[in-house]
Amino acid sequence: MARAVIFDCDGVLLELTRPEEEVFFQAFAPLLDATGLSRDWNSYRIRNDEDIVAEILARHGLPASDAPAFKARYLALLNQALATGRVKSLIVPHVRSLLTALTPRARLGLATANFLPAARLRLERARLWQAVSSLAFGAEGGGSKTVILARALAASGLDPAQVVYVGDNVTDVMAARCLGIPFLGFSRSALRRRTLLAAGAASITNNHLETLRLITAHLAGEAPLRPPSRL
Repeated sequence: MARAVIFDCDGVLLELTRPEEEVFFQAFAPLLDATGLSRDWNSYRIRNDEDIVAEILARHGLPASDAPAFKARYLALLNQALATGRVKSLIVPHVRSLLTALTPRARLGLATANFLPAARLRLERARLWQAVSSLAFGAEGGGSKTVILARALAASGLDPAQVVYVGDNVTDVMAARCLGIPFLGFSRSALRRRTLLAAGAASITNNHLETLRLITAHLAGEAPLRPPSRL
């Protein structure tokens, strides 16, 4: 049964707030008019911070070599916003107790399309980073959520059946399905849960007390979670 539980970040561990999103786009200001950039993450070809930056730079005729400076500027702005309280790391309810309960039972990790240092800043502020830090992967290296999750799976050294992935997006469903990893869909939004169900997620929860119950049952072999189905 599972020996690792890997989490998406936004919507699963932390709430993504509009001020946090704006810090990302604010970092483009020295290069271009950031007010016209789409705030719909799904409007970009690959939902991955590194790829989104590359796409925006290319669209505006800017060199790819601007990307490292953008990332450094973004991280500095985010760190400042967190330090001053302009941006707050809002924890999804019951996350702390979920991670505390699972830590003795399985290795915990992170597979996020955010830049990993940005996710770390936010999770450290929420005092959640240590729990997932030993198996944490982010946007670095580019690629879809399938690629990011595959990096985490490879680093774990485990068979896909020994891992559970908890996510809130269709890209998370697709990643778990492609890799054959048991998946637990999570969202506090009824619309998002219906979307996950339509995408093939077999198990879905709307609160982390239930998340803990389902993962605990899976770990005990009582009610195994399954990879998403192909619809």
